[in-house]
Amino acid sequence: MRFILALIFPWMLFFTIGRPFAGMACLFLQITVLGWIPAAIWAVYALSQYKTDRKIRKALG
Repeated sequence: MRFILALIFPWMLFFTIGRPFAGMACLFLQITVLGWIPAAIWAVYALSQYKTDRKIRKALG
């Protein structure tokens, strides 16, 4: 579900993973048509980092 959100509304993904300032920056990037693709790539990368961080936290505690 979050992966689809990262592709369609990249800025909203950052709010769901607790990074509102990055979400605002991504929104400004996404406003331009050419910025949509970098914003989506950034969101997918941030989502993968978020999942990795959750797995590490789960393994440690």
